[in-house]
Amino acid sequence: MRTRGWQGNLPTDSEEARTRILNAAIRSVEQHGVNKTTLADVATELGVTRQTVYRYFKSVNDMLAAVAQAGAADFLDRMRDDLAHVRTVDDAIIETILYCLNRLPSEPSMGLLLRAGQTELFTREATSESGITLGAQMLGRLPVAWAENGYDDEAMAGLAELVMRVFLSLLQYPTSPPRSDAELREFISRWVCPPARVRG
Repeated sequence: MRTRGWQGNLPTDSEEARTRILNAAIRSVEQHGVNKTTLADVATELGVTRQTVYRYFKSVNDMLAAVAQAGAADFLDRMRDDLAHVRTVDDAIIETILYCLNRLPSEPSMGLLLRAGQTELFTREATSESGITLGAQMLGRLPVAWAENGYDDEAMAGLAELVMRVFLSLLQYPTSPPRSDAELREFISRWVCPPARVRG
């Protein structure tokens, strides 16, 4: 890692440099918006060359995707703790979708793409292979007897994709007037949960 620039405060390693770049990207996007944020803007704020930033990220969208991924672990930990009462498959589906609807848009890292109006990029990342894997981990952390209910790794991946796509649909195309949480629970319970159950 080169150590020039950085406003005289050099990062100790490449990981710290990457973290600083992501933090600068967040500040720039929050202040100016995605369309007005460039790699050069981020570089200027950090006191480095554009080539230094480019060494870690090829575009602003790459940086935003990395920002979202960086906040995933903390979000999953909090969701696991907040949904510790969940015990059934149906409740896991319902409460995971509602939790994401209510919390994700305001998440400092994971919600940045949504607040910046980059719903297409957010959707692409959420439904990518890595996004589905993350979704399966998210569900797997809940205290549900998944294996006893017939969910192997393949079924968990399929369920994660279904949950992710339902969440994205409800997020991007809400009803008018919006449904309450109670109404959403009833809707998901009736129309999403039954086909999501593993059949023996």
